[in-house]
Amino acid sequence: MNRSAFRNPILALPLGVGAAMAVLSGCVANTDPSGPGSAEPLEVTINGAQCQVSAAEAPSGTARFTLVNAGDEPNEFEILAADKLRIVGERENLGPGTTTDFTIVLEPGTYYTACKPNMVGEVTGVAEFTVTDSGEEIAVSEDEQALRDDAVVSYTAYVRDQVGALLTRTEEFTTAYTTGDVDRARYLYPRVRMHYERIEPTAEAFGDIDPALDLREADSQESGGAWTGWHVIEKDLWLPAGQPALTPDQGREMADALNRDTRMLYDLVHADDFTISLDEISNGAIALLEEVATTKITGEEEIFSHTDLYDIQANLEGAAVAFGTVRELAEQKDAELVAEIDSRIDSLASTLDGYRSGEDGFVPFTELDAAERKQLSDAVNALRRPLATLTEVVVG
Repeated sequence: MNRSAFRNPILALPLGVGAAMAVLSGCVANTDPSGPGSAEPLEVTINGAQCQVSAAEAPSGTARFTLVNAGDEPNEFEILAADKLRIVGERENLGPGTTTDFTIVLEPGTYYTACKPNMVGEVTGVAEFTVTDSGEEIAVSEDEQALRDDAVVSYTAYVRDQVGALLTRTEEFTTAYTTGDVDRARYLYPRVRMHYERIEPTAEAFGDIDPALDLREADSQESGGAWTGWHVIEKDLWLPAGQPALTPDQGREMADALNRDTRMLYDLVHADDFTISLDEISNGAIALLEEVATTKITGEEEIFSHTDLYDIQANLEGAAVAFGTVRELAEQKDAELVAEIDSRIDSLASTLDGYRSGEDGFVPFTELDAAERKQLSDAVNALRRPLATLTEVVVG
């Protein structure tokens, strides 16, 4: 695609193609559809394990949902394929009392909606959702189709490139960890994870891969499942006072699991049938900023190492690249939105630059005082708001 369109340094990162299957965490659907074929969004009311979609079916094409979290805990809305395993689309980090728009393109077929309270454990409120054949094809000009195709090819390459780097550098990290080179392992930990954080929505689309690699201790305790992945080793490297260290055998077991699960992610994104749609690219950009706003900005992601600023930088970079692949297409439809997103990306990048340390590092998140955290949060939210409308513009 035309890379001269990239005005922000972050957008000049090597572009590739990333393919994440979109995920919608869903709810119980009414049996009385109230408007298949209507352009009005379907309303999803979420309350803990229960959620209700205002219609049990919708016509194929662009589907719009308004997600209302009426509960008192964070939640997630998912749309599952007919096998109830593959995630077709999702919107995570739905805070209590919030209302969020969600746009996705759906082909005719049988799907299931579901919720995931606190975004851990099994999905709840699984209900059938039918997408009927609208019989209509969206007219797309030859030039627009070329831009769409370029975006998909470019982003797929980006995801594969990042996962390839993640695999190689994870092995470098686990070697340092298992051989007792603690200083080297601590240095590598946040820098290697940045490859993952840039494309995390892709991993989340594969179901069990993301929890295996990136589950936090608090979430593992709540879900009751096994705790593996990066944060187990993080805790061992920055061991809290009074807590037992892993034995050498336990450390090797965790390192081997991390390598194995990363290799699985690599194989999945390099498979011949790995694909991504246009809405998945833009929704991935949205998801990365939502995650920053709801979990990273609080410092709860890297609770032992306090390397959260590396994660936030990587999330911004990943969102900027995803936006960059659809930027020219979006600019043709809403130039003002694109200009605002460009400006907000610059502003957030500038704020993060103020916390850099050394050539490629950041200060510990704990060094930011309340005013600095608010400044960072404000910059995140200023980008998050216009970015949330990107999918509607791109596919609408």
